[in-house]
Amino acid sequence: MIVPVILSGGSGTRLWPLSRKNHPKQLLNLTGEHSLLRNTVERGCALDDSGAPIVVCNESYRFMVAEELRSAGIEPDAIFLEPQGRNSAPAIAAAAFHIRDKDPDALMLVMPSDHAIHDLERFNSAISAAVQSARSGDLVLFGIVPDRPETGYGYIRTSGEFEPIVPQSVREFVEKPDLETAKSYLQSGEYLWNAGIFLFSPDVFLEKLSQLEPEIYTACQNAVNKARVDLDFVRLDEESFMSSPAESVDYAVIEKVDNLSVVPFDGGWSDIGSWDSLMNERESDSAGNVITGDVLTENVGNSFLHSSSRLLGVVGVDDVIVVETTDAVLVAGREHGQEVSGLVNKLKEQCREEAEHHRRVYRPWGSYESVDTGDRFQVKRIIVKPGGVLSLQKHQHRAEHWVVVKGTAKVRVGDEEVLLHEDQSTYIPLGTMHRLENPGKIDLELIEVQTGSYLGEDDIQRFEDVYGRSGE
Repeated sequence: MIVPVILSGGSGTRLWPLSRKNHPKQLLNLTGEHSLLRNTVERGCALDDSGAPIVVCNESYRFMVAEELRSAGIEPDAIFLEPQGRNSAPAIAAAAFHIRDKDPDALMLVMPSDHAIHDLERFNSAISAAVQSARSGDLVLFGIVPDRPETGYGYIRTSGEFEPIVPQSVREFVEKPDLETAKSYLQSGEYLWNAGIFLFSPDVFLEKLSQLEPEIYTACQNAVNKARVDLDFVRLDEESFMSSPAESVDYAVIEKVDNLSVVPFDGGWSDIGSWDSLMNERESDSAGNVITGDVLTENVGNSFLHSSSRLLGVVGVDDVIVVETTDAVLVAGREHGQEVSGLVNKLKEQCREEAEHHRRVYRPWGSYESVDTGDRFQVKRIIVKPGGVLSLQKHQHRAEHWVVVKGTAKVRVGDEEVLLHEDQSTYIPLGTMHRLENPGKIDLELIEVQTGSYLGEDDIQRFEDVYGRSGE
């Protein structure tokens, strides 16, 4: 059996403002109808002899990840929650301990959650070609057959000219090259892009990890042994996991061992890590523009233009990136697309919410969106999914007025409980215990008007919560 292990901890800062810390790129529908995460999970589950997948993700993504799997009709073996990201080696180690204890004969297929692959039949063939090597004790990598001189990827040098889908030996690993070096790699026919996809026995991987990085091995073993189940999730023990060194699997293990092989893959792969890579995944118009949303152009070429919420007009420019969301606009030259992460760092230094949240914020019960703010007031649009229940809570610094505009609301205010329908409202005085629930079969939508001296999201004191959240 092959167990897909999906790594879903990245934040995708180079794709800001679409990708944010608390709603990263792998949870966005960037290349089609579904999210990158869902596409990756479905890709793994479609393989021959595939087992239930494991997803390793940041704790703050847990409900969005669970919803993506639910919407795909996929029951995971486990969703492991990292208290804080420690890079890929600890994440893979945690999954390896779990798989080894459950089925020592299984292989684990490690995949980042933010890749796009076009030819799924070819991908299945590549995985099948790697199984024998993995069963023989190799750590198998998947290298992408390059079609251009690329400076944004690391490379794997093979033993000579390779044949796609046929396992090869690995001669060396090379860091991201400059353009001239990348051109020489392409011309030589010996180099592959390092995709960061692996197939191996968990037992073989853990044996190498124990020899090369015993601190990571011990910390992750303890984190799994002391883990606790919380609803649909497995919470890795925080103290144990945080004691692990933060290290990538490449530096911790892959680049230090000799039991390696690589399968060249030529089935249309892309790492959706930059605006250029996303642009290559989208269909362009006759002027070379990739356009999403309400966009009008005049004399514009070879540009990525995205509008989320309003009309975007672009005139007389070439090779630009313009991305509009409800709370931010990015304008960049295409050659400077990799520098967007520096802009995000400045937002973080200034403690700007735009670095972390979209205006619409997702919660396990639904979502809320800020409509207007001012001195001592804030207006929000709240959507509660059928069956969704907000926590029993109160606020120390604000009062709230709720107006139902769609659906039915079950509202508790103090000791009273009422049903509210469209055009009906209620008032929650400051310091009063309250709860909101959607007992209906359609989304509940309401407008919330907050008034008070402090309107931050941390002014919430929870007393009961069906989703396991607690505290203030």
